[in-house]
Amino acid sequence: MPLIPALGLLAALAVFAVVAAAIFLVAYVVRLAISHRQMGWFYCGVQTLCLLFVRFFYRIRVQGVANLPDTGGVLIVCNHVSYLDPVLIGTFSPRPVRFLSWDGFERMPVMRQVMRLMGTIPVDASRAKDAVAKAEEALRRGEVVCIFPEGNVTRNGALLEIRRGFELIARRAGCPIVPAWVDGKWGSILSLSEGRLFWKRPRGWRRPVGVAYGKPFAAEQAAEARLRLLEVGSELFATRPQLRGHLASEVARGLGLRAGREVLVDRTQGRRAVSGAILLALAWLLARRLGRLPEERIGIVLPAGLGAAVANLACAFADKVPVNLNFTVGRAASESCLRRAGVRTMITAEAFRSKLGERFADFPWTEDRIDVADALKALPKWKIALVALVARVTPSDLLPWVLGLPREGGEREAGLLFTSGSSGEPKGVALSHANILANLFQIDESGAVPRRARLLSSLPVFHSFGFTVGVWYALSRDTTLITLPSPVDTAGNVAAVREEAATVTVGTPTFLRPWLRKAKPADLASLEWAVAGAEKVPADLVAAWGRELETPLLEGYGTTESSPVLAVNIPDVSDGSQTWRGNRIGSVGRPVVGVAVRFLDPETGATLPEGKTGLLQVRGANLFSGYLGDTTRTAEVMSDGWYTTGDLGRLDEEGFLHLEGRLSRFSKVGGEMVPHGAVEDAILGLLGGAGEGARPLAVAGRADEAKGEQLVVLHAVDLEPERIREGLVAAGLPNLWIPRIFVRVPAIPVLGTGKLDLRAIKHLAS
Repeated sequence: MPLIPALGLLAALAVFAVVAAAIFLVAYVVRLAISHRQMGWFYCGVQTLCLLFVRFFYRIRVQGVANLPDTGGVLIVCNHVSYLDPVLIGTFSPRPVRFLSWDGFERMPVMRQVMRLMGTIPVDASRAKDAVAKAEEALRRGEVVCIFPEGNVTRNGALLEIRRGFELIARRAGCPIVPAWVDGKWGSILSLSEGRLFWKRPRGWRRPVGVAYGKPFAAEQAAEARLRLLEVGSELFATRPQLRGHLASEVARGLGLRAGREVLVDRTQGRRAVSGAILLALAWLLARRLGRLPEERIGIVLPAGLGAAVANLACAFADKVPVNLNFTVGRAASESCLRRAGVRTMITAEAFRSKLGERFADFPWTEDRIDVADALKALPKWKIALVALVARVTPSDLLPWVLGLPREGGEREAGLLFTSGSSGEPKGVALSHANILANLFQIDESGAVPRRARLLSSLPVFHSFGFTVGVWYALSRDTTLITLPSPVDTAGNVAAVREEAATVTVGTPTFLRPWLRKAKPADLASLEWAVAGAEKVPADLVAAWGRELETPLLEGYGTTESSPVLAVNIPDVSDGSQTWRGNRIGSVGRPVVGVAVRFLDPETGATLPEGKTGLLQVRGANLFSGYLGDTTRTAEVMSDGWYTTGDLGRLDEEGFLHLEGRLSRFSKVGGEMVPHGAVEDAILGLLGGAGEGARPLAVAGRADEAKGEQLVVLHAVDLEPERIREGLVAAGLPNLWIPRIFVRVPAIPVLGTGKLDLRAIKHLAS
């Protein structure tokens, strides 16, 4: 075809496409205006353009539109994670929405006209009553008004303090309140993640974004707004399409992005560093061997390090379930775990097996074992090089397909962990791919581990935090993992921070306290912060880390059943004029995105309002579905998707979660619930803190005919009971809280995970 006619044909087609698109848009706007007569023509036009914009750039999921009443005034309250939130809420509402907006838009000529045509209500801090009155008038006229009760776009991804102005508006207007949630926008260029707006790399094309509207509630229930918002957010988060994926594909993509970079540094013997391509090649080749095994679950008995990482990745690549076994719980408990898991083959290392035999000679090894060190040494070098080359040259998104890895896991089992058994026989916690993937995204958006971190983790892989953070998170994200085989090797851990320039470390209070004796501020110069969890972090330990080591110690909270992270403190964020709180000492932080919380009266089971202390229940996509082969114990902790943690807690006005102690660590003395942890803290205060060594004391309960129970203080340090009692009285503790029985013991029993061994403590006390 000659060039000129061809160009003419293309031009005609282009004109036709433009005209057709214009006709379609006009028709859509007219249809919208006719079906929603309460919308103005300008509003319908803007809504149509916004719909095209968000559908083009994002994969949108919308939930709960039916919860918006068809008529009458409605006040929408919504979280605020990005500057696109009003567009998303307004675009998918079947009724026009008037937003309370920043009055600064009124000082911009173009924006002022747009805001007025859209009917927004500007809020001037100096004349807030005017905005309240206008919003009330609009609601009385039967309109829909939306307010972002945090008052600002979040600077740290969390749901910040909720200002109660919305409550006044709803009460005066006599209208229902509808909670709304926007999911998936934190980290986008329109959010303030990394402290910047726009100037950051977009995280993927057509990223999944969700909008959800919850069930209406009355203004008299406004105190429940935060809990209701978290619940709507939890339900929406659980529908993220990424949760249908498989851990194997998630890690393969992460390693592929860092194929030529150092991803893991193993300091078990000397220093051994491996790149993403090599780690992926080792795991993929070992997976071919595991794939020939008939069983679904493979036991792993290894400390943190390269061997444990390769073993767990190989299991995922072979679509097997890794069962990381706690080798410190004793023979009977270990045999129970093996039997219930159906483990017939173990991955270990003979060198580690010999060393373990010195401390746990009766560990029940299976007959079929794979020595990971020998297996890796036997791999042909050319095969490792070939797979590593494939990892380097293949786009990371295509790696799972090229390597034939499973790509859909969803609710299928991805890992089996056994609880520490601190208060009974270890329970099997089967975590699905969706559970662990959800927690990876939750950790991402919490900010507890910054991007490109150098993460030191020596927590055992049978520990839920060591499993999720020390394997799956570190290896799938832009993070360099530094490992040591033991968290009690304090000198080795301190040296690793100093020599590897670690920026973040994780541990338990038991493991982190000896750092005060072994480390100096210069050793931890590169360390931005440390995260502690698994048990209550004593206030004196937090203060000592800040004072003596010049490093923030941030407290987090989780359970094995929640994969494990539920809440975490993060560093405060400052923009020069204002500080946005992310850390409140004494709390365990704000719940991570996608986790809903509520509190029950321990006696009646009734739901308590926000701010009241009660039995903590949580809900989210990271929650397991039940204990392995144990419907009875599952029913005890799971109810309609809510998991009963066994902890007593409350939320403060800024959304920080405070734990008062485990229900099992309370004694009912003379009809009053006495928290063991609070008594321990009071005694430690009289002793001048817990010192730098092992845990010095623990409080337990013992049966008593007169008062039901009496407190017993087990102490591994010298103290004068009478002086302690006098000090507690002087400190104002109630008489029922003051222990009468003190027992000197050689050491306070602690599990391999760093938690108190509650069974052993109860036995000693009784």
